[in-house]
This record gives sequence, C-alpha cells and structure tokens, in this order.
Amino acid sequence: MKHLLSYICFPLALSAGFLGCAKNDTIILRGATQFDANHAFSRTLEKFEELVRAHYGKPIEFEIYPNSELGLEKDYFAYMSKGLSVDFAIVSPSHMSTFSKAAPLMDMPFLFRDLDHWNKVLEGDAFQPIVEEIEEKADVRLIGFAGGGTRNLIVNKPVTNMEELKGLSIRIMGAPIQTRIFQAITAAPTVISYSEIYNAIQTGVIDAAENEAAGIKQMKFYEVGPEISLTQHAITIRPICFSGKTFRRLPQDLKSAILRAGREAGAFGRTLESSEDAETLAAMETEGMLNTHVFTERETLLQLAEPVKRAYAAEIGAADILQRINQVK
Repeated sequence: MKHLLSYICFPLALSAGFLGCAKNDTIILRGATQFDANHAFSRTLEKFEELVRAHYGKPIEFEIYPNSELGLEKDYFAYMSKGLSVDFAIVSPSHMSTFSKAAPLMDMPFLFRDLDHWNKVLEGDAFQPIVEEIEEKADVRLIGFAGGGTRNLIVNKPVTNMEELKGLSIRIMGAPIQTRIFQAITAAPTVISYSEIYNAIQTGVIDAAENEAAGIKQMKFYEVGPEISLTQHAITIRPICFSGKTFRRLPQDLKSAILRAGREAGAFGRTLESSEDAETLAAMETEGMLNTHVFTERETLLQLAEPVKRAYAAEIGAADILQRINQVK
C-alpha cells in the first residue's frame, strides 16, 4: 500500500478529485479498501494497479488507502459517484441499490449452480444491463468482477439433508429476499446483528448462521457452530468500480488500459478469493476447529429457491437478467 500524495494535495483531492493533485504532471489515481494489505480485495486492487501500469506504459502513480482510512464501501461508492476522494474501489452490490433496483440481484442466494457457473456468468455479459444502469444513474463504471467467497451454514449440530434443515433457526442478513428464500427452503430465518451472532448461537437463541470461510475464522464462529453444512447457497460478487467523472478526464490510452486491467484484475480476484476460501475452510478442518458436512439434497434447495428467485427478479425488473444467468451452461 502506498501513500504518494503530500498533505498539501489531500484537501484539494477531497474536494476536486484526483486531477487536483498532479505530481510533476503525472496522473495520480486513488483507491480505497476497508481491509488490510493481506485481504483478497486489497491484493486485487494492487493487481489492478500493476496491470494499469503494464498496459498504459507511461508514468502514472497510485495511492491505495487500506483499513477504512477513507471510510467504508458505501462511502467509496458515493465518493466515486460525485468524483471526489476515491477513483477506484471494490464495492458490494448492496451499496448500489439506490441507483439500480436490479443490483441486489447479484447478492441473491442460490443465484449460481456452482463455482464454475458463477465464473462463466462473470466472464460473460449477463449483468450488462446492471452495468449500464449504474453507469448512467450513478456515474460509476463497473470495470471488473471480483469476489468468490462461498457462503455455507454455521451450525451447532450436523445438518446434511432437508429433514435436518427443516425449521432450523438461522441468522440471516436483513434483505427481504434473504428471508423469503430461507423460508422457501424450509428453514426459520431471523435477522440478528452480525456482532450478536456468536452469543446468539452460544445461548441457543438461534441454531445457525451463514458466512464465508474468512468470516467464520475472523469471528471465531467455529467455537459455537463447529458443524459447517456445505449448502453453498451464495457465491459473492464484488465489482471493481471506477469513478465516471474521473474516467472521462483521462487520456484515451489510459482509459483503454483501465478497462482492460479491470477485467483482468477481476478474474485475478475471483481466482484468489475462491481458492483462499476453500483453503481456509480446509485448514480449519485439518486443525480440528470445525467439521464440514456435504448437504446431500442441494438440488432440492435449488428447486425450492427457484420460484422465489423468479418472483423477486420480476419485482426489481431483472427477470431478463435472471434468465440470462440461468441459460449460461
């Protein structure tokens, strides 16, 4: 991570974007991440920097602010939309819903059949209508798709089939589609603050939660929910975003380099995070922290979720997008 601008440039950059801070006439682009240098998102942004340099071939400088130094992802998206403070970042689709009703589709459970399907969808153009809507309404370009964390159930007892899943009280995120889908698969979803999950499982308020391997490890959920049911109900998508206002002020050859680097960095990020997710889960099992259990009726989960997915996609004007995703083989 680098901090290349002097303190004199910082206030001007906050108010006027990157062009307020040129160093010997060299363009400087600013990125931001909530995480430290070891996180997959941070490493993906560093890869993006490396690729832009390689494809552009001219002097250019970057500064990437880690550890939420410039706020949170929702702040980064607002800054990029306004052309202030942040030129590029990785942002969850949920923070784009103000500008695109269809954007939360990218976070919908059971959207993908498996990792191979997820990767093929992101290599194609199924999400192009969302990309275009966000560019038009938010003035933020989605130049690549990273992500790759697979979410599974964190349970205090083994859950391997529909009978064991029925009525299971599961903490979910607050989005209504989460409640509807987990009800459809016969579980009993409840919304609880993320910070309260550990105590809620420990005290029996809930039986389960759901998360990726990195979250399970960081929050030590394995201590209270050591039985991991491999439902693979969600695979994350995390777009690499770039400010439209910044983009338009750049020379054409740099624009081309950024678009190419965004696609390539997205592919890098997907490989990185999906492989690390699997490795982290396997390492915790090897170390005796948890046990994984194959969910033997996952096809049934997909079938039960499908009508809810279709209804939700129709509500948010994304029925065509869902159809395009389902048609990817």
